[in-house]
Amino acid sequence: MKIKVLDTTLRDGEQTPGVSLTGNEKLRIASKLDEIGVNFIEAGSAVTSAGEREAIKNISAQGFNARILSFSRPIFKDIDYCLYCDVDDVNLVVPTSDLHINEKLKTTREKLLDLSNNAIDYCKDHGLGVELSAEDASRSDLDFLEKVFSVGIETGADRICFCDTVGVLSPSISYDIFSRLSKLNAPISVHCHNDFGLAVANTIAALKGGAKEFHSTINGIGERAGNASFEELVSSIKILFADEFETDIKMDELYSASKLAARLTGVYLQPNKAVVGENAFAHESGIHSDGVIKNAETYEPMTPELVGHKRKFIVGKHVGTKGLNSKLLELGITVNDEQLKEIFKDVKSLADMGKTVSDVDLQAIADNVLNIDYEKRIKLVDLNIVSGNSVMPTASVKLDIDGKEIVEADVGIGPVDAAINAVNKGISEFEGIEFVEYHVDAITGGTDAIIDVIVKLKKGDKVLSARSTRPDIINASVEAYISGINRLIE
Repeated sequence: MKIKVLDTTLRDGEQTPGVSLTGNEKLRIASKLDEIGVNFIEAGSAVTSAGEREAIKNISAQGFNARILSFSRPIFKDIDYCLYCDVDDVNLVVPTSDLHINEKLKTTREKLLDLSNNAIDYCKDHGLGVELSAEDASRSDLDFLEKVFSVGIETGADRICFCDTVGVLSPSISYDIFSRLSKLNAPISVHCHNDFGLAVANTIAALKGGAKEFHSTINGIGERAGNASFEELVSSIKILFADEFETDIKMDELYSASKLAARLTGVYLQPNKAVVGENAFAHESGIHSDGVIKNAETYEPMTPELVGHKRKFIVGKHVGTKGLNSKLLELGITVNDEQLKEIFKDVKSLADMGKTVSDVDLQAIADNVLNIDYEKRIKLVDLNIVSGNSVMPTASVKLDIDGKEIVEADVGIGPVDAAINAVNKGISEFEGIEFVEYHVDAITGGTDAIIDVIVKLKKGDKVLSARSTRPDIINASVEAYISGINRLIE
């Protein structure tokens, strides 16, 4: 059965605390969603602000294949704003639990029914499609909920949606409810929140019960604990439930969509996030690495390429020689068995001291074992910072690049940003270097703590990590950055 996907990253996802997207950022995410095959895009809530309306209107004007929706309360003013935005449909959200009806709206069930039906009439009279969404449906009286849906369908609702607004469903209850509601005269969709970590499981159970559509957000972002995760649902359907369901989603774009949303929202993923986390296809254990090298199916339920991700072997305390050799080859280093044993011993020694073994650390260990005299093309000669509560952070750097002295200066939102910007101006001849990740740890306590900085850099298809440990976060950051660049351009 073909399952439709409604993505609400731009509405429910943007309600994540601290997230506020510009109109251009919303358009970039909407374009990606349309590109990968999402059927419905909830572009925002038109009543929110004038800026929000212009963003939604701009998305509506793109001629996407996906139908564009706006959130709307059952209020004519909200619907008029949706009409201004030229959306295809409205997500007409009507609270149906007695808690919401009595405490939030201060009304009655009968008046709520009239409010809902009048709003549906108004939408249909103005040419809008309607998805009638029951807010707090999972805590509603099921007979009354069914009445709201049935009367709504008779009035003209095109689709109905059961919203588990505070994430209190369980998979078994979800299946039972949707088995009943799916018999109504319109396609039913499911909208789950993740308060108990069950959003994806509850959504799958709803599909098994007869739901024809699901709501989700990229990376599962959203209010409180978030929403059902788009990439987890799509991957589960593809791998675990392929005999029952399918979607129109281009699977190999899941990772790139995840990275785009994370970058634009500023909500970055925990490394062990399913499907798209940086550790989703990473292996450190010697037993696991050996198994994956021989046959990836031994320790991976699907290939990283399926979702546009990449497999990687991590060098650390639990690494084995097979995984270590694979990582060395990835870095362009070929060794014999004796050299591998020596590098393996040095890596274990470093890891046993609690150190993170970065790519640059591994290359330095290998250089030492192979007696390679590595010459750094870029050297930091001098670094000066000016910063304070009433001055723009400014950095000046003096670099030695292939024996030539380069002096540059720049500003930034903080001293580290200013320093990196100044370095970038100085190394402008080396194009295509991308700063992928930046991570800081205080190894010791107190204001005089030793700082461990790890950066991840990319040039073309080559990605590597570098680290520096110092009492000064600015010097550590610049040293790690330059160390990584030197390895990328050698």
